[in-house]
Amino acid sequence: MAEISSSAAGPAPGRLTTADGIPLKTALAAAEARARRRALLLVLPLLLFILVTFVAPIGQMLHRSVYNPSFPQNMPATVAWIRDAPVGTAPDEAAFEALAADLRAADENKTAGVVGTRVNYEYPGSRSMFTKAARAADKITPPFRAAFEDLDSDWTDPELWQAMRATASAYTANFYLAALDRTRDVAGHVVQVEEDRQVYVKLFVRTLALSLLITVLTFFLAYPIAHLLATLPLRHSNLLMIFVLLPFWTSLLVRTTAWIVLLQSQGVVNNTLVASGLVADEARIQMIYNQTGTVVAMTHILLPFMVLPLYSVMRPINPSYVRAARSLGATSWTAFRRIYFPQTIPGIGAGALLVFILAVGYYITPALVGGSDGQLISNLIAFHMTKSLNWSMAAALAAILLAGVLVLYWLYDRLIGIDNLKLG
Repeated sequence: MAEISSSAAGPAPGRLTTADGIPLKTALAAAEARARRRALLLVLPLLLFILVTFVAPIGQMLHRSVYNPSFPQNMPATVAWIRDAPVGTAPDEAAFEALAADLRAADENKTAGVVGTRVNYEYPGSRSMFTKAARAADKITPPFRAAFEDLDSDWTDPELWQAMRATASAYTANFYLAALDRTRDVAGHVVQVEEDRQVYVKLFVRTLALSLLITVLTFFLAYPIAHLLATLPLRHSNLLMIFVLLPFWTSLLVRTTAWIVLLQSQGVVNNTLVASGLVADEARIQMIYNQTGTVVAMTHILLPFMVLPLYSVMRPINPSYVRAARSLGATSWTAFRRIYFPQTIPGIGAGALLVFILAVGYYITPALVGGSDGQLISNLIAFHMTKSLNWSMAAALAAILLAGVLVLYWLYDRLIGIDNLKLG
């Protein structure tokens, strides 16, 4: 920094200035501004990377969950009639005339399948109706209502027209309603879907329940492991730490496949039980392709993510605290409960948060070992992305999952404090 002067020859007698006459306060502010700019330039590449690879995709996902322009872009005449008609209005001859004109244009532009697929999300089975009607659009002549009835009687179904009304706007919240097993009736009211179509809420509940169970299991398994690592001499704990970290050096696919070999009906575990006489050969235990397989495999895979945060908070704990408590008359259990355990709560919270969040979004392991009963919501999101191609539905499910994770962060901050989060 330039030499500081308090000479009376400065701009203000008795005022601290630099050697070149700049007030010291102004010079310090300029130096701090330069330091902030340098710091910003240093983190700018990382900031841009996060924006491009993390924030932008999440923003695009959230936008896709409420935006689907397939119907309004390709059915303008029908959309115009729907917007002019109040909710619950029965389709008249003008409505069917507009529909016929749009289907002729859709047949020419080869977009009937796109339109039918969009309506099919709201009214199952309608895709074939749209493609069939588009192929026969040139033969649809007045009276239009009767012509559509000759093609398929479902064209006059009020639920179909309510479905088209729901798709008439490019922006809609209906995908979120569907993700919560809700829909709109003919009058536009939100109602629950039929029981045989209620899938998503049950799957969300199953995902949360299994994730919570896996988190609890990893805690009970990891706590004594982390305590052992923290209390052993460093040369021994470092050796054992290698075994904790060893799964990170093994392919996730290999570890999951190994559990299939171990848990299947003719696998190692069942063969051992049969050989020991504990289980009859014809009564082998089904431990794979169900929730049991999902819980066992994911508990093993996520166990290190609980061990490491616990170890990071247990290692610095001074063992003299517990010895002092015992010397004052406390039992081993009391010393552990009142002295040792409270100091490990930040690690417990961090490990539980990490394991739970990883569990709710896991895909590969439930897909391989879960079967139909052990599938999680992530598997259904993948189905909509790759099979049904309903990306808006997949985005809505993912957005709800993201909201649940954010609520979990908020609860952790309120109960423990995000400042106490310790991962290492």
